[in-house]
Amino acid sequence: MSNRAPNPHGAARAWFGGIAIAMAIWFALYRQLQPVSRWLVAQLPIRPGSHLATSVEFFFYDTPKVLMLLTLVVFVMGVVRSFFSPERTRALLAGRREGVGNIAASMLGIVTPFCSCSAVPLFVGFVSAGVPLGVTFSFLISAPMVNEVALGLLFALVGWKVALTYLAFGLSIAILSGWIIGRLRLEGWLEPWVREVRAGEDPLDDGHRDWVERFEAGWEAVKEIVGKVWYWIIAGIAAGAFIHGYVPAGLLARIMGAGAWWSVPAAVMVGVPMYSNAAGIIPVVEALLGKGAALGTVLAFMMSVTALSMPEMIILRKVLSLRLIAVFAGVVALGILAVGYLFNALFS
Repeated sequence: MSNRAPNPHGAARAWFGGIAIAMAIWFALYRQLQPVSRWLVAQLPIRPGSHLATSVEFFFYDTPKVLMLLTLVVFVMGVVRSFFSPERTRALLAGRREGVGNIAASMLGIVTPFCSCSAVPLFVGFVSAGVPLGVTFSFLISAPMVNEVALGLLFALVGWKVALTYLAFGLSIAILSGWIIGRLRLEGWLEPWVREVRAGEDPLDDGHRDWVERFEAGWEAVKEIVGKVWYWIIAGIAAGAFIHGYVPAGLLARIMGAGAWWSVPAAVMVGVPMYSNAAGIIPVVEALLGKGAALGTVLAFMMSVTALSMPEMIILRKVLSLRLIAVFAGVVALGILAVGYLFNALFS
């Protein structure tokens, strides 16, 4: 038996070859989703053209479409994330001046992992590493709101103009909100135990990984993220299918139309208590837009769900005082309202 170590170049070639084959299969399947969904509905004892048929066809089409897009986006960004680690992220942000730090933190939020379960350790790690409070908040706002999954799915489902506009305004909210919170000097409103934490000597990830390790990181991201959110995605698609098939366009136009001044704050208030992620809420956004809802109102709803959800506020209560949570939520909500009204004015 040979004791020779495996050939890393051979493993890398195998990964590249496997990815190429997988992408070819992915695109072939993706192009067949629409006709297959129509065929499946035709096999069911449902009257063609009915509300139920419309809803079921939307569900059959969007479920594999969103899951396939999500898997592709998460794998690619999992590879990108292999160049970052929490320690490297803290090192990049620590010592940055306000303004520059807010911009850097918001940009890093796009490509670094964030979810409710990681809010507390990330927040403590940032604060204990000397990252200014306002800079930290820019990251906390950007990561869930302007993450790669939201942008990738928005681009694929509703077009690049909406995706780029959402990116620009989402980053603006993260940067300005963090800067304002930093100017308020609210470090004293952190929970006492957070202020007393001192960073340990965590070894930094030097980023020297080979491509096999990076591809493995991408696959692990797919298993972890898609494995955790697929049921939320299906729930979101089911809600979107119901809206698409049963909710009258005129009703949504009255509730979320550009002409109703109160529609934007109402959408934000509805979104706050909801628990979903960007991937799960995108199908609802697609269905609402298809029914004639105003773009700014729908995006305000999406932003409130992803950046101001009640479950996230409950998690953050472990490290933030109620006063600081109120300031954080208030500043971000004002930014979301501004984006909603501006989008409605620009795209009405």
